[in-house]
Amino acid sequence: MRIAGFFTIFLMVASFGYAVPAPARQDNRDFAAALLSEHNSERDWLGLHPLSWSDKLAYEAWQWAEQLAKEGRMRHSTSRQRGGTGENLWAGTIGYYRISDAVRDFIKEKQYFIPGVFPDIASTGRWQDVGHYTQIIWPETQQVGCGMARGRSYDFLVCRYWPAGNIIGQRLTPQNWALDVRRQTDPQ
Repeated sequence: MRIAGFFTIFLMVASFGYAVPAPARQDNRDFAAALLSEHNSERDWLGLHPLSWSDKLAYEAWQWAEQLAKEGRMRHSTSRQRGGTGENLWAGTIGYYRISDAVRDFIKEKQYFIPGVFPDIASTGRWQDVGHYTQIIWPETQQVGCGMARGRSYDFLVCRYWPAGNIIGQRLTPQNWALDVRRQTDPQ
C-alpha cells in the first residue's frame, strides 16, 4: 500500500510538472516582458493600441516551437493547428542573439512595407517580405504570446497573435496612425 501511495504521489507531481505553462517553464516574466516591449514599441510609434500578453497563446506557441526543435526545421503550422491565430517564426542561436533581436528582425521588414490592401503591401511585390512586420502592426490584433525551444542547431521562437492579421482584402494604411510608415523608414 505504501508503494502504491508513493507511486500515486509521484504521478501527481510528474503530471503537475507537465501542466506548467510555457512562461513559467522558461522562467519568463522577463521573456514575456522583453518580447511584449519590442512589439508594443513599434505599435506605439505608429499610434496603435498596445498588445497584451496571452499565456494561452504563449503555451501554444511554445508547443509548436518544441515541435520545430524536434524536427530541426522551420515551417508554419496550419491555420487549423493554431486555431486561426497569426504566427511569426524565427530561428537563431540565442547565445549570439538576444530574444529581443528576433522581434527586431521582424520589424526590419518595414523597409519594404507600403500601405495598401493586403497582399499588395510590399515594395518587392511579395507580401512574404513584410508578413512578420504586418502581423505585428495589424491594427485589429490585440494579444500576443511567444514560446521558445532549443533544437540541435538552433533555438526556435514562435509568436502567436489574436486576432490574426494579414487578412486578404483588408486595407492596411496609416490613415489612423501617428506617422506615415514610409517616412519612418527614410533616413533623415
